[in-house]
Amino acid sequence: MQELNNLISFIRSTFQEPKDFIPLHDPRFIGNEVKYMQECIESNFVSSVGEFVGRFEKMCAEYTGAQYAVAAMNGTSALHIALQLSGVQRDDEVITQALTFIATANAISYTGAHPVFLDVDKKTMGLSPSAVEAWLAENVEMREVPTANSQQISALSSQLSASSQLSASSHPSVVDSRQLTADSYPYNKHTHRRISACVPMHTFGHPVKLDKLLEVLNHYNIPLIEDAAESIGSYYSPCEIHEENISQGKGKHTGTFGKFGILSFNGNKIITTGGGGMILTDDEALAKLAKHITTQAKVPHPWEYRHDMTGYNYRLTNIAAALGCAQMEKLDYLLQLKRDLADKYKEFFKDTEFKFFTEPENCKSNYWLNAIITKDRTQRDEILEFTNGHGVMTRPIWELMNRLPMYVNCQTDSLENSKWLADRVVNLPSSAIIPGYGKKR
Repeated sequence: MQELNNLISFIRSTFQEPKDFIPLHDPRFIGNEVKYMQECIESNFVSSVGEFVGRFEKMCAEYTGAQYAVAAMNGTSALHIALQLSGVQRDDEVITQALTFIATANAISYTGAHPVFLDVDKKTMGLSPSAVEAWLAENVEMREVPTANSQQISALSSQLSASSQLSASSHPSVVDSRQLTADSYPYNKHTHRRISACVPMHTFGHPVKLDKLLEVLNHYNIPLIEDAAESIGSYYSPCEIHEENISQGKGKHTGTFGKFGILSFNGNKIITTGGGGMILTDDEALAKLAKHITTQAKVPHPWEYRHDMTGYNYRLTNIAAALGCAQMEKLDYLLQLKRDLADKYKEFFKDTEFKFFTEPENCKSNYWLNAIITKDRTQRDEILEFTNGHGVMTRPIWELMNRLPMYVNCQTDSLENSKWLADRVVNLPSSAIIPGYGKKR
């Protein structure tokens, strides 16, 4: 009990909040948010048309190093589109981790595909390359099937750029990856379904072992789509990362290793647009198609309402993008505050029975949510009850996806590490600490 009292005292002292409620993670508005949103309102362009959307996309592309960034209404919709444009179809299978937020699995389900939930590594809490390799070796066979090629997509994108006059009949479905050419692709020997993508999630901002995962996926011709919703400002490199290495481009930003990556700007993230997401890709043709179908697939015309595909109303509003632009300007500062807080937690927990979760090897993490590992589920629940009962918000890690009713029949492996972590992880208050912030609000 004394150790828990010490934890409460430490958190209240660190956050300079002696008695009021301390949330898990809330946003910080310390820059041009009001100015840019006022400009947006005065321009009268508050919906999907306006200069801030394009500016926000450019800022995200430049920051992450992606060639292209396409804004969406949230991270889930961004992942849905990324899956579609990667060729995921109904009754395919998509590999992901059981230990993830529900949005990862839901976006897969939106396509009609079946999630396959595999184990994570204890040191990253993200999808384990060895677990993926073992499952593929046991369950998959390669088959030669007709598939779409990049020339088809490029041609469609060129038509969109030139005239935006594609008709439904001339478009055999951008996401139909079984057109035109023959190649060898992985199929589940037991279900006879195609394995069409792999979606690792960078848990709490800590990157998975991307180089090792890519090596496995490339062997089986499986596209990588990164769920980087939690990891803006996180970097991974197969060589050890130092500050100077990152500035020299030796570490790559999460979300830029695969065919697509996605970001989230939900209200509980390090930077926020209230609700928003971003699709990252280095493929110009896919970026154009992503922009097209997230904006209702509307064909430009002076007055006619013409749409050439089944599109989605996944547009980010200009007013949300204005908020995002101001937040991006302060991202590096906020990331440093996050690392400062992580250092304080690490120092506090070094002489306790709890293990503070630190960034994995070869990574620079954003420490979106700080976490400790308890000895078992009983101790985990004791901490959760005590801290929340004393006005300090803490949370367990998510329920494993295969334990939820809609995913209970999905394929899994043993999930040994996932179960172990689910019994032990506790998230601690993780907001960026700015002295005096919010006191006058």
